[in-house]
Amino acid sequence: MEETGMEIDESTPAAPLNSQSFKRLGIKNSIQTNFGDDYVFQIDLSQEISTMAVSLSTNTIKLYSPETGQYLGECKGHSSTINQISFSAPSSPCVLHSCSSDGTVRAWDTRSFKQVSLLSAGSSQEVFSFSFGGSNDSLLASGCKSQILFWDWRNGKQVACLEESHVDDVTQVHFVPDHKSKLISASVDGLMCIFNTDGDINDDDHLEAVMNVSTSIGKVGFFGEMNQKLWCLTHIETLSVWDWRNGDVEANFENARSLASDNWTMDHVDYFVDCHYSAANDTLWVIGGTNVGTLGYFPVSYGGQKSLGSPEAILEGGHAGIVRTVLPMSDRYGGSAFGQGMFGWTGGEDGRLCCWLSDESSEINRSWISSALVMKPSKTHKNRHRPY
Repeated sequence: MEETGMEIDESTPAAPLNSQSFKRLGIKNSIQTNFGDDYVFQIDLSQEISTMAVSLSTNTIKLYSPETGQYLGECKGHSSTINQISFSAPSSPCVLHSCSSDGTVRAWDTRSFKQVSLLSAGSSQEVFSFSFGGSNDSLLASGCKSQILFWDWRNGKQVACLEESHVDDVTQVHFVPDHKSKLISASVDGLMCIFNTDGDINDDDHLEAVMNVSTSIGKVGFFGEMNQKLWCLTHIETLSVWDWRNGDVEANFENARSLASDNWTMDHVDYFVDCHYSAANDTLWVIGGTNVGTLGYFPVSYGGQKSLGSPEAILEGGHAGIVRTVLPMSDRYGGSAFGQGMFGWTGGEDGRLCCWLSDESSEINRSWISSALVMKPSKTHKNRHRPY
């Protein structure tokens, strides 16, 4: 059992970079999940029960308080890499779902830390992504190698399998917000497909559109006032913006890393972690990182003059390795993206969870490190874009 004792570690404030106008985010809490030998893959949050879930490279999910960083417990059961976690289940805010390269989608009760359901795609499958939706909110879609499987999550029965639209691993599936019968899939084959999931789902009648990115796709997400826009990050760190309703590409940043690197005085941007959209400001940011753990929020201009701007927030001093996941807390709780108070949490290959505050806080130079003694796993190398 992981303890929650904390040791105070005072860090030295960094000197200002230059006269650029940006927010320098201060670090509040830093939790070492397992002496740095386990990677943090993803962080997700249930606002209703104030619980933060963290997936690790040890095939374990740990649960924390997002306000204090207190360790709550862990969920164990997967036998291979956990590829996605989400509190998005329609059934209960206390239920966390996860999918894995062990070919399963599992549900966990975060109050008891027990597994409450298991869906199996088959022993030879790997499940890379999942999403809840459908016109009746009853479907669970999952990307399983080159197939898309659909279950009725209420009874656990598989209701459809799409196997002709993609020829390589399906890295992302997302039901479109406010259009729950529409599903988008993205794959290593470079294609994004739009499906209508009403009725008896099949490849011939339900594939509505195909968008060709031409390179292996890592992450996609919706944004815009009507969620009509789609951002796409690839495994070679390119960024593109699409209108999924007509299949048109609106901006294509093939040299996104160079554009971002030219706009700050930090090390070269080595990778992109994610994109983040603020509806209040109608602003899309791409989050770039360095190999030593510094992050920048670069605004994306995709209409008219297409460009990546200077970073509007910089997160520095929390991580010592590649950052894999960013959870912006302020937007989850209704605040502005860069307002006072808690900014968010990050996790990475140094095994550390970092909590960030806006630079108005008086605590920005204090980090808390867990003093718990926990079992070290055997050290194994994990590629950042597992399994590609």
